[in-house]
Amino acid sequence: MQEAEIRHGRLAMLAVVGWPISELVGPKFLLQEGGTAPSVLNGFGHSYGISLLGVLAFFGAYGVFEFKTSLRSTAITEFGKMHEKDMEKIWKYGVAGDYNFDPLNLYSKLGDDCYGRKGLRELEIQQGRYAMLGITFFAFFEAVTGSPIVKDNMFFHPNALLPFLAFAYFAWNQIYEVSDIREYPIRIQYNKDGEEIIRWTKEKIDQTGRENASSFKSVTGVFEKAGNVLSNLTPE
Repeated sequence: MQEAEIRHGRLAMLAVVGWPISELVGPKFLLQEGGTAPSVLNGFGHSYGISLLGVLAFFGAYGVFEFKTSLRSTAITEFGKMHEKDMEKIWKYGVAGDYNFDPLNLYSKLGDDCYGRKGLRELEIQQGRYAMLGITFFAFFEAVTGSPIVKDNMFFHPNALLPFLAFAYFAWNQIYEVSDIREYPIRIQYNKDGEEIIRWTKEKIDQTGRENASSFKSVTGVFEKAGNVLSNLTPE
């Protein structure tokens, strides 16, 4: 089951990038009417069978890959020996998704030990789960609306709203957090620095208000004196 999940997560990460790119820059004759990407739910008819043949060829190749690697042993590979050492106290059958393939040497970027590699595996499966949800939404949205996911979507067209929302989300995360979802009721609460940030912000706002009030009072006094001088002047 771990192997199945990591494979589907990796496919979903490819698909969640490839789907909108195909609608943005792909040849029009490969897209469906309305500009949607060809898929099982959208259909393959508009592209005269080319997309269908491409999909069948891809899944055929991936099926062969599945068959060839489904019962593989990783015990004698470079990564297999690494995992055996990393997990010798708890597990001895390797790691799901290990194909002994890392040409850019990214696997140990979070630390060249069992903890760093475990962290990267967890990061990958987390992103894979997000991608599986994302590609499911893409397919559902286009099947229901018949409109491409990139149409009027702020993530795929320049706009001022997206950076504003990103900044707002970043600011919110500096102050609040969601409580443990395994415990009921789920609450939105201050994080460890949130209350201090709120207090500091209020103090700065109050200080700025006092400084502005003092400056305004000084300027008002100057205008009052100037008015008094002008009122005492008599025309020659």
